[in-house]
Amino acid sequence: MSEQEMHLTEHLAELRKRLIITLSVFLAALCGAFIFVEDIYAWLTRDLDGKLQVLSPSDPLWVYLMIAGVFAIAVTIPVAGFQVWRFVAPGLRPAERRTSLAYIPALAVLFLLGLAFGYLVIYPMVLQFLAGLSGPFTTSYTADKYFRFMINMTVPFGILFEMPVIVMFLTSLGVLNPLRLAKMRRVAYLVLTVTAVTITPPDPVSDILVIIPLFLLYEISVGLSRFVYRKRLAKLEAA
Repeated sequence: MSEQEMHLTEHLAELRKRLIITLSVFLAALCGAFIFVEDIYAWLTRDLDGKLQVLSPSDPLWVYLMIAGVFAIAVTIPVAGFQVWRFVAPGLRPAERRTSLAYIPALAVLFLLGLAFGYLVIYPMVLQFLAGLSGPFTTSYTADKYFRFMINMTVPFGILFEMPVIVMFLTSLGVLNPLRLAKMRRVAYLVLTVTAVTITPPDPVSDILVIIPLFLLYEISVGLSRFVYRKRLAKLEAA
């Protein structure tokens, strides 16, 4: 086996190790969340009149798994970020290692902020709009459909709110820079607009209320990338 093949094999083994650790943490967090899932379910359905329906014996299990899965993802995100950092750290300078490591706690914070934004702002707004359309009908929600709808209105925002940290991390590694992000602005705006239209009801008010925060999030990411890029250039020149 050549030296290059040995080097590639070592990288693949290290990547597999990081993936196993991340998956193990997710499964452990999933089991931990499942212990309290009934209490979480009761809190999430506290404002509903009556109980949600189930259409099959396995529906409660899948609903509980969905709820526990969101909490497990929230716990796993900083661990996954740390494992990514451990994987790329050998190729970084000491200063880059310290700087990029500082971004990892922000991953969990921003994911939770995104979930809170989706749950407290977007989800009730969309639910109220759709409930207004169902006036002539008798409404009866199933647990599976109700929580799928809730997760679709919250988890995407948790992921999108990670954008500033990911941009800062990639900028600190030299993968991205503010000039490239500025050139990608039109494409990014198009992608964010399509995302907003996809997850909101078909009315312009809901679309605008979601699109504006996403655009602001992108511009904040560009500004943070500019800040990190300047600091990176200053350190490179000093070195």
